[in-house]
Amino acid sequence: MLETALLEDRRGAPLLQDKLTTTRDWSVVNAFCATTYMPLSTRPLTRGMDPNATIRNLKIGQITFSRFCFGTPTKTDDFDPSSGNIIVVNTLRGSVRHPLNGNDAVDTRPGDSYVVDCSRTSYWNLADGNDLQLNLTIPHALMEETAARWYGFVPEDDLWQNRLIFGAGQSAWLSLLDYATRTLDAKHDGIADAFIERRIEETLCLDLLRNWADCAGLNLDTGARAAAPHYVREAERLMQDTAARAPTIGEVAAQLGITARSLSDGFRRFRGITPHEFLTAQRLDGLRRAFQLAQPGETVTSIARARGYVNLGAMTALYRKRFGETPANTLRNRRT
Repeated sequence: MLETALLEDRRGAPLLQDKLTTTRDWSVVNAFCATTYMPLSTRPLTRGMDPNATIRNLKIGQITFSRFCFGTPTKTDDFDPSSGNIIVVNTLRGSVRHPLNGNDAVDTRPGDSYVVDCSRTSYWNLADGNDLQLNLTIPHALMEETAARWYGFVPEDDLWQNRLIFGAGQSAWLSLLDYATRTLDAKHDGIADAFIERRIEETLCLDLLRNWADCAGLNLDTGARAAAPHYVREAERLMQDTAARAPTIGEVAAQLGITARSLSDGFRRFRGITPHEFLTAQRLDGLRRAFQLAQPGETVTSIARARGYVNLGAMTALYRKRFGETPANTLRNRRT
């Protein structure tokens, strides 16, 4: 599992053919780290040692996969928090030492996975020089979007600040990474089907979120959404029920007897999103169902206009971002 990740596709054809994949130049290694992960500091543990580095990466959606090792014992620190990135280190060979919470540290062994949100907490690692890592770089914002879409709220820093190991051996997480990397096609050095790529990106984020929360002792199903006050939950119900006619946030707030500002403050505090973002998602979900159940003769324009969409270009962009395909694709593959 993962022995050939980022080296070849499922047919055995080489990925990134003729691209630089090894180097003994620290400037090349540092430039790779800065663009693949974020600006950071590296130094060999034996002074004057040159690297014997493996460096290659490919993207699946917004997630960067990298096959990486320094090839010499190295300390890495000063990860730039402004990059807004989460790093998942999956150790394939050797060992890498990472910080846990407090002053504890842990060595990851082959089959172990480690996650840290560098936008929310400090990070360093010590690589033993014989290690090989399959790393994922994931924008924090993408994980927030996934949490909001699936659970209706964005977790607080009690999740994001947890630095921890999850999975071990032949874990389901590693099987998912194996599937994702085998889906890469050497003809494109990526996933040829944009719809499949979007679904894999979504599944990776969701599975990571579940693993992270479970190991941190947090329950996403009964977390912030259970603590939300009645007016937030009632607003959600109203917007779900009336999404097709596109009520304004002011109208929703008026029905609840509160101000639009109070409603916005409640959503930001307990859901991590705005009421408008929640309503937009509900309207798009309803639009998708309408496309899937469309009758012969109905068109994207007629269905969208009937649900209050005037700017079809803006609607299409939002729809593609949420579902990984265009409205026309959904309509073409509608249920019969």
